Parts: sequence; structure tokens; C-alpha cells
Amino acid sequence: MIVGYCRSSTAEQRAGLDAQVAALEEAGAEKVFQEVATGTNKDRLQLLHGLDFVREGDTLLITKIDRLARSTADFLSIVDQLEEKGVGLRVLDFGGREINTQSPADRLIITVFAGFAQFERDLMRERQRAGIEAAKKAGKYKGRKATARAKLPEIKQLLSDGLKPTEVAKAVGVSRASIYRLMAE
Repeated sequence: MIVGYCRSSTAEQRAGLDAQVAALEEAGAEKVFQEVATGTNKDRLQLLHGLDFVREGDTLLITKIDRLARSTADFLSIVDQLEEKGVGLRVLDFGGREINTQSPADRLIITVFAGFAQFERDLMRERQRAGIEAAKKAGKYKGRKATARAKLPEIKQLLSDGLKPTEVAKAVGVSRASIYRLMAE
């Protein structure tokens, strides 16, 4: 059986998710697991359901590697999990060509390219950090506005009115930990 898996990072990318589903079905997927979740999110429930669903002789079909995993370790772990079950992985668009882990040459290629993808992601994070530091030095980056601190007068009033920290947190829309942190100051 050919089982498809697709993912988009945000709900706003619905068209991309729909395009993935169409591509998977066109390539022969008989069942498709789909979800909206970030690549780094450990709780990709539909992926877990799909991995549990596949059986020996099946093929997990994806459109691109980045739809399955964001890190080399995560990707290779999934490939190993599939291999242990006797399940192949087929990637429809791997640099312009299709690739299948059931071929030894394709398995080597996919492993090397997963490493490059991780390397590029790490470089991107480095560039992002460098850009943020440069913006901070130039006074153009202030960071996220402190929401709990901005609501401090309201928080103090509610606490003095006798509300418990959990009730105050719900009332003003901040975390309970923020309330305790402000109380400690």
C-alpha cells in the first residue's frame, strides 16, 4: 500500500497542503495523513499515526524531505523506523527527481542531502542571529514587548483585591509564571 504524508507549517499555507495532497494522490497514495504543524514540533500526531499505520511492504510517500523532518537526525530516525518495519520511503521531488530509499544508491543520496539540509538550516539560524545582533547594536531591534510588565498596574490591583495568581493570570491573559515572577520582584 502507498501511504502519503503531508504537512504545512501554518494554517495560512492551506493551498500548499492541498497541492501536496493532490500530488500524493496522483502518485498513487491510497491513504493520506495530513496536518498543520511546524517541522520542529515533536507532536506531529498525523505523522505518528502514519508511521504506526504502515506495514511491511508499504511505501510512505512524501512530496519533499522538509515536509517530513527538519533535522538530519529526525529524518534518519524516521527512515530507520520505516526500514525496521520493512517500509520504503519515496520522495516525489528530491532536487527535481524522484527518490526511493529501497534503492541503496538512493538511500546514500538521501542521507547525504539530509545532512546538507541540516547544515543550511544551521547556517540560516546563524545568519538570523547575526542580523538580530546587528539590528540591536543599531538600535533598530528591541525584541518582543513585555506583555506582563505592561499590565503590572492591573495585576497589582487584582492581587490586592484578593485574587489568586492563577485567577489573575487568566484575567489579564498572561502566564501564571509571569505573575509569580512579577510578585517576586
